[in-house]
Amino acid sequence: MAWVALVPLLVVLERTPRPRSHRAFALGVVTGGVAFAGTLYWVTGVMTTYGGLAPLTAVGVNFLLVAYLALFIGLFAVLTVRGIDAVGPAAIVTTSAAWIVGELGRRYLFGGFPWALLGYSQVGVLPIAQLASVFGVYGVSFLVVLVNAALAGALVRTERRRLTVLGVAVGVAATVAVWGQWRLSRSALMEGAEPVRVAMIQGNVAQEDKRDPGLRASILETYLSRSEAAAADGARLIVWPESATPQPVEEDRVSRAAILDLTARTGADVVLGSEEVDRDSVARYYNAAFHVSPTGFAPATYRKIRLVPFGEYVPLRRWLFFAGRLVEGVADFTPGTDPVTFSIDGHRLGTAICYEVVYPDLVRSFVAGGSELLTTITNDAWFGETSAPYQHFAQAAMRAVEQGRYLVRSANTGISGVVDPYGRVLARTDLFEHATVVADVRWIRARTVYGRTGDLFAWGCAALVFGVVVAGVRRRPVRRGGDERGSDA
Repeated sequence: MAWVALVPLLVVLERTPRPRSHRAFALGVVTGGVAFAGTLYWVTGVMTTYGGLAPLTAVGVNFLLVAYLALFIGLFAVLTVRGIDAVGPAAIVTTSAAWIVGELGRRYLFGGFPWALLGYSQVGVLPIAQLASVFGVYGVSFLVVLVNAALAGALVRTERRRLTVLGVAVGVAATVAVWGQWRLSRSALMEGAEPVRVAMIQGNVAQEDKRDPGLRASILETYLSRSEAAAADGARLIVWPESATPQPVEEDRVSRAAILDLTARTGADVVLGSEEVDRDSVARYYNAAFHVSPTGFAPATYRKIRLVPFGEYVPLRRWLFFAGRLVEGVADFTPGTDPVTFSIDGHRLGTAICYEVVYPDLVRSFVAGGSELLTTITNDAWFGETSAPYQHFAQAAMRAVEQGRYLVRSANTGISGVVDPYGRVLARTDLFEHATVVADVRWIRARTVYGRTGDLFAWGCAALVFGVVVAGVRRRPVRRGGDERGSDA
């Protein structure tokens, strides 16, 4: 559906008479509102179940998030009509670039919320998804919008030139698919890469059980016993999920001693999520990842850099007076600053915590720091049995393609799994089950084009749109007294 989803909006935008910026913006906002309300409906449930908000208040907060994201679709619509006015049928390129401008805005403005970018719709269409290894998820989004825009143009006026443009756009998509299939068949990144057996422990601990003192021993025992079985099955790296230990592991002597004993006896390395408390001067709390080798805890921990809004901090806290219970119930974590990687048997390992995996540039920073394997740990119990865990897993899978790395995902309640450097899901669990996944992956050092260039393509799209808009403004004839003709302001 993604290949045609924008066609109705684009047809109406092209048929809208001038002046049309205001109407285009309104149409874009409505389109974005429908899209994000359907995609992020689960936010309301999270806030009522775990944030303690009344249903109507939770709906209001969800509405504000949806409305904010819809503004970027409104911006896209305005930039689209500007491009149509400036370059005519060739605007399929500027339209696609305008979409990328909106996705960049969702990434960077106000801390960013780049959830469910359009390119993720193709993560299961592996030949198309390979484009992410060159241009990132933004390149996949660009291609999808290109086909939408070409099809919309041909529907508005079935003249020869527009049909030719449609043929070119479909040809580009087909060429990408053929190249992607060829890339999949070669799997060149894996050649000569050293193998390692890994295990993911899915403890399936309910959110309300995590803070129950009476369950601490049984929760720890679940992870220890499953880890020991995984080590006996040959796992040399064992990954526990985010917040695996009920208490900060550095301050819980029992948990700390048990984990040290596990790694010393089995010879396996463990990566786990836990809170970290820095009590220098004023106490600061971090959501962190720890590496425990057979010789002990590594001196450096990774502190989560991208915190979850309304989960780990409250943006605009002073203005959200109507969501008082939510504001009071959210602990203020301090963000980390450095993409720390762990050293395991001469290799480097990067670990993204939960929501961080939706930031392509952050995951790329781990690879730039030498990471040969990507892990991500999460606690998706908050989401319940909604589409959110599936969305989260799909976005993590795209990081594997972008960076040309195996990705190992350990989730408390699922979905845990392994994705290879081409986006193929090698193993995955179901939601809300006790599970242990053991799989063979490889340490990979080769870099993809995207791993080397980052978001250069996306910023190039922004520069193109800026240039077209500026050129269009300069070409507009102006009457005396400042009345404008041609396209609107």
